[in-house]
Amino acid sequence: MTRQEIIQETIETSLNDSTKILKLARKFSKLSIDSTENFLKIAVLGQYSIQHFVMVLKLLLNVRGISAQIYEGEYNGITSEILDKSSNLYKFSPDIVIILTDHRYIERYPKLFDSNEEIDKQVNEQFLFWKNLWLNLKTSFNCKIFQTNFNYPLERQLGNLEIKYNFSQKNFLRKLNLKLESENDSSVSIVDIENFASTVGKLNFFDESAFYLHKLGFALEFLPQVVDIFVQQIAISRGQVKKCLVLDLDNTIWGGIVGDDGFENLQLDPNNAVGEAYLAFQKYIIALKDRGVILAVCSKNDETIAKEPFEKNHFMQLKLSDFAIFVANWQDKASNIKFIAKQLNIGLDSLVFFDDNPAEREIVKKFCPEVQVIDVPNDPALYVRALDQARPFEWLQLTKEDISRSDSYVENQKRSELETHFKNYDEYLIALNMTAKISEVNDSTVERFSQLTNKSNQFNLRTQRYDETQIQSMRQDENYHLMTIELTDKFTQYGIIACVVLRFEKNCCFIENWVMSCRVLKRGVEYLTFEKILLEAKKRHCDQIKAEYIPTAKNNLVKNLLPELGFDFENDLNEWQFKFQINKEFTKNYFIEV
Repeated sequence: MTRQEIIQETIETSLNDSTKILKLARKFSKLSIDSTENFLKIAVLGQYSIQHFVMVLKLLLNVRGISAQIYEGEYNGITSEILDKSSNLYKFSPDIVIILTDHRYIERYPKLFDSNEEIDKQVNEQFLFWKNLWLNLKTSFNCKIFQTNFNYPLERQLGNLEIKYNFSQKNFLRKLNLKLESENDSSVSIVDIENFASTVGKLNFFDESAFYLHKLGFALEFLPQVVDIFVQQIAISRGQVKKCLVLDLDNTIWGGIVGDDGFENLQLDPNNAVGEAYLAFQKYIIALKDRGVILAVCSKNDETIAKEPFEKNHFMQLKLSDFAIFVANWQDKASNIKFIAKQLNIGLDSLVFFDDNPAEREIVKKFCPEVQVIDVPNDPALYVRALDQARPFEWLQLTKEDISRSDSYVENQKRSELETHFKNYDEYLIALNMTAKISEVNDSTVERFSQLTNKSNQFNLRTQRYDETQIQSMRQDENYHLMTIELTDKFTQYGIIACVVLRFEKNCCFIENWVMSCRVLKRGVEYLTFEKILLEAKKRHCDQIKAEYIPTAKNNLVKNLLPELGFDFENDLNEWQFKFQINKEFTKNYFIEV
């Protein structure tokens, strides 16, 4: 089988079919490597056997379009490989390190009737052990670290008293997990493997025979699902983020067909089991919206009739105002989904589609393969579980700007209405009453700066990714200047919507990276931002500003940004490198009051 054939068959295979996934992973591992590929270097270190994990990881990363060179650590060699600077890990020099932990390798647990002070001391000792390993990795490689938390064991030596006493094994691990999660920095992400084990059931997840015979950390049948959790986290760190939930209406967010049954006869009554299930799904959707997920409707319906339940059925939890875009017509859903992505100005790969009709799901899978399509069960009582277990909206961070994102897309409808009242676009921009605030990055904005640089794909000049540790390091370096731009208009307070990294060398200012949220495109923010770049370069007595556009599959939007700002080609050898002479006139062309 060819590389693409294996990837395609993997896509069509359920992650529950561990036997087939492992077979495909073995075939994939035997393929020759294209030395011209740009590999992401990932090291996998584990307290248990990781051979199968590495094989499946490589395959599932490629399914996501991520080519990786993977370093497989020695069995239970985490400490030795990280602390020994002459180990093969240091020769490999990873971009990402995965650490797989196991509670069975913790050498010391609290004794019976240990005091709370002694227990806290032991928790802190364990935490400092891991913190020291993280510090060694960060200072040596400046890498991103994904580490599992500790599973609570199946056995309970104290029985029901495990929950009562702080010195119990389970409560010790609880405290340790909480400390690992709450006291790390942004270069470390704790992967909640304990939640997955609890979801599938500890009786199923743990395989004692496999552990004693082959040192496997858990049952092999769950390997693809566990690996996929890491693949998803890695993909997110590379900018593959889901932002929008696209929903069908009939028999999806309510029971029945509104065109046939009428808005008043839909199954939404909380006193009815079926109606209660649909209402529970609506409440879950609202919770997603409240954390920043954009909501959209894509329904085969007459638009006026489709809106009636939102306007007239008093049981409805979702409101029309919750949706950034409402598409109800008789066109095919693949075309409508492409329209939704275009209107929201986000990629198709940012969309998640939820529709009860399997035929509609297959159409979208075929004609919009970038869209994540949820396998919807027949029973509406399982809708919440189906969407939640698919984990489409995993993010590495949650910021205040995320919370306001959904509302800002909804407010775009009002902006569009406002635009129709003006003869030209300039008048429209002025009428938005936009104000901007330009600031240097500070402790309170580092997290958002990191998030925006890692999530933005369209307006991203060089697609450089930074975690908080790297950003803090640049802040302390006088050769760098990091700025953020906040935007407010008459409808929305967006928060930070643009980030710039400037690097200064002698008399030159280099734009190392420049990103902007797609929510505020075509507002003139780029002109204001460049004016501030120009002012900072003059302040540092620079003769010129240099910049580079690195093309990706998604950032064609900024292909012509630099020429439009007045940059010239630096030389004839590279069409993507530019320079701007400081004494060159720059005409202000923005409509933002600072």
